[in-house]
Amino acid sequence: MTTDTGEFAGTGGRIAWRAWQPESAARAVVVLVHGVAEHSGRYEHVGSALADAGFAVYALDHVGHGLSAGSSANIGSMQGAADNVAALLELAGAAHPGLPRFLLGHSMGSLVVLHLATRGPVDVDGIVVSAPPLDIPLGNPLQRLAAPLLTRVAPNLGVLTLDSSTISRDPEVIRAYDEDPLVFRGKLPARTAVEILQHTALVKQRLGALSAPLLVLHGTADTIAAPSSADVLERDAGSDDVTVLRYPGLFHEVFNEPEQEQVLGDVTGWLTGHLPGA
Repeated sequence: MTTDTGEFAGTGGRIAWRAWQPESAARAVVVLVHGVAEHSGRYEHVGSALADAGFAVYALDHVGHGLSAGSSANIGSMQGAADNVAALLELAGAAHPGLPRFLLGHSMGSLVVLHLATRGPVDVDGIVVSAPPLDIPLGNPLQRLAAPLLTRVAPNLGVLTLDSSTISRDPEVIRAYDEDPLVFRGKLPARTAVEILQHTALVKQRLGALSAPLLVLHGTADTIAAPSSADVLERDAGSDDVTVLRYPGLFHEVFNEPEQEQVLGDVTGWLTGHLPGA
């Protein structure tokens, strides 16, 4: 496996990206989209595992995240985030012309991917979503009511804190998350919270337009994105090829749980099974 990095002028500012490339010719391209307050570097083990299986994996840092430009943890807009994923998909496709292309999103990254895939045609051979936040238990009613006003008058004002102990059952994962200088550990900005809430509702209305093969991964003990989100996709996605894998007892970050090898194997197997001619 080899690694690569780069950047491009994206919607909302400069976008940093990284890639994990297989040693031999790639079988397909996977664009990986991270969640809120984190960055693409936390997916080193995911990118490496997929590269070892023959996939060229590209991942960006959203606006306001990781090494990209912007105010801390403020994604600017979900529309812009989707535009940047589409741009990276084209960049990766140009580097590997003619290869099948897949999208893989986690948490808010899943929402970005689902927004991109339902707002208009997107040329991919399949979509994988982990912990899609279509049913979000976070935030009290007062916070939800006030957030739209705050996003106009104080978009960077913190409105919601994520509890790192809810991301994984592995204490080492929590320690690394808390000590990572590129992980945002304050209250999420109002702008980001509102973009997530508004586009959760919008995406649910448009799920019938989701036509690509879909794999949904969700831990049944996820308290950040309710496991019922997987039920929504299973019921309403327009695709005739939907697979939902529910992992009993796993927390929000299924790729960072003690059972991560099983999860990565499930993803690799599904991707391989959806290559043309498989």
